[in-house]
Amino acid sequence: MAEITQALAVLGALGRAGWPAYLVGGCVRDRLLGRAVHDWDIASAAPPEAVTAIFPRTVPTGLRHGTVTVLWEGEAFEVTTFRADGPYLDGRRPERVRFVDSLREDLSRRDFTVNAMAMDAAGNVTDLFGGREDLRRGVIRCVGDPDRRFSEDALRMLRALRFAAQLGFALDPETEAAIGRRAPLCEKLSAERVRDEVEKTLLSPDPAAVEKMAALGLLRGVGVPACGSLAALAAAPAERDVRWAGFLAACPRADPARLRLDRRTARLCAAAAAACRPLDSEEALCRLVADAGWEAADLVCALNGRREALAALRASGRCVTVGRLAVNGADLGWLGGPAVGETLRALLSHVLEYPEDNTRETLLALARALKTNTEESK
Repeated sequence: MAEITQALAVLGALGRAGWPAYLVGGCVRDRLLGRAVHDWDIASAAPPEAVTAIFPRTVPTGLRHGTVTVLWEGEAFEVTTFRADGPYLDGRRPERVRFVDSLREDLSRRDFTVNAMAMDAAGNVTDLFGGREDLRRGVIRCVGDPDRRFSEDALRMLRALRFAAQLGFALDPETEAAIGRRAPLCEKLSAERVRDEVEKTLLSPDPAAVEKMAALGLLRGVGVPACGSLAALAAAPAERDVRWAGFLAACPRADPARLRLDRRTARLCAAAAAACRPLDSEEALCRLVADAGWEAADLVCALNGRREALAALRASGRCVTVGRLAVNGADLGWLGGPAVGETLRALLSHVLEYPEDNTRETLLALARALKTNTEESK
């Protein structure tokens, strides 16, 4: 993770070349809050060609929008030219941008006041829209007219709730009211963009904010018109699979495919969500593993605060899966075809109730008895 000294070195190089430059956005917000900073974004009066001329190693990551990635001491810093945005015709990004030499004009186009501050190399903060006061108050508020901000980019509505959840802030009343009015615009957003905001919110200290996203209508475009209670999810580990499993358990109408979850995550978390149940006994825990497998059972146990009990069960060696039976498919080859798998599952069900019967001799005898019973019942 890049340090502020490296970011300030980039500012210094731009300044010595005659181009004013500032740290902007989330890095300024998080530094003022005393939070860890993961990305240092820089805005400068320098046009992209000047940035590439100043630094020996750069990547033209977004020249159309004035962004050049500067590679400095093994870290990457996005340097974006001060700009004013043109019209947002697709509700996502401006059709064109106009480079300007005014920091004020650049900051005025940003989404929320807490993200619209700049810091120079000396640590002086430019705050033109009350961002510091909103940090003090714990409020997410749009820069300027919230209806206009959300009409420009509908994703900002999801981001407002995500920032509130991550920071423990409230929504400014006017900002929240505008979200209610503009919510239908979110139906045009790509599922991937919506999924990313939902995931970041699920991983926040307040995952229940996703309930509010659904209640406000922001998730209708991905097939989630409503969501069950996610209040208990805050006590579960902030792990991606755990939080998605909890979400799917609370929102059974949610379709992982429409949310564009990758296949592994969709399969595993859907299985865990379907297997969610009270785990008030060792027998219930054993049955969970037998039905869902160890991986999905781990997610269910994480949601129930029973991971230690699951670890103890795994260490005990008790037979709770077909793989731990004292016989395998080769031992039952004489049954032929699908009967092998069906018999193994029947034997596992028996062993879950009578653990002491997990011996080769006993299970082979049971398998023969099951075969005889099946033939007699035909």
